[in-house]
Amino acid sequence: MEGPLFWTLALLAAVSVGLSKGGLPVVAMLSVPLLSLVINPVTAAGLMLPVFIVSDVFGVWAYRHNFDRRVLSIGVVGLTIGTGVGWATAQSVPEWAVRLIVGGVGAGFAASLLLGRGRDAPARPANAVSGLVWTSVAGFTSFVSHSGAPPWQVWVLPLRLSKLAFAGTTTIAFAYVNALKLVPYAALGQLGLENLRVAAMLTPAAVLAVFAGFRLVKILPEALFFRLVTWALLAVSLKLIRDGLAGGLAADALAAMPHFPLA
Repeated sequence: MEGPLFWTLALLAAVSVGLSKGGLPVVAMLSVPLLSLVINPVTAAGLMLPVFIVSDVFGVWAYRHNFDRRVLSIGVVGLTIGTGVGWATAQSVPEWAVRLIVGGVGAGFAASLLLGRGRDAPARPANAVSGLVWTSVAGFTSFVSHSGAPPWQVWVLPLRLSKLAFAGTTTIAFAYVNALKLVPYAALGQLGLENLRVAAMLTPAAVLAVFAGFRLVKILPEALFFRLVTWALLAVSLKLIRDGLAGGLAADALAAMPHFPLA
């Protein structure tokens, strides 16, 4: 984990995490794919988790007065369930399939919003049943493939929260789920000393980006903010679909290779 290319991508990954924790949605999902260009994706996930958690502290502080209590209370339960399921099945669920499913759901939902379907519909109340379903999926996909934002947004966007309440509730909810990941990730061997050393060097850039993101959210017009949220959701979902298809094809190719018994 050395060299100019690694540190450039690592710095961009840390800034993307900070901007997301400052309230700019789904940007953090770029962090692991960026680092995966130069290191193993599993190593990248373990490396970025401490950066996420330190950034979460500042993000929660920034939005401590801006969140929806009911949405957050439902979300905490669902995210806990999903994280537990993700830990229990971490060794058996193919990541490419999770990415493909989550990408499909997110892309379909974002496309419907951009085409104007439901644009004039009244805000929905935070239903506990649908909330638990979608946030459980978000907790699971966040644990397995760091892609919890699309299922979370499928539930939260139709609630029509204000931009600050939306950003704050999302930031606090994923701060909670990232804290939940600490013990499972350590148990799975993804928090080595080298990862922690590099994460400590990246953290200052991420913290500065938290406050930059918070400032941008405050000055962006609300309609533009949610339009950017929707386009970001579509872009990330399409990338998840591409990654899922590539992973599935690679798995099929590996399965099709002849296997010879060892002498």
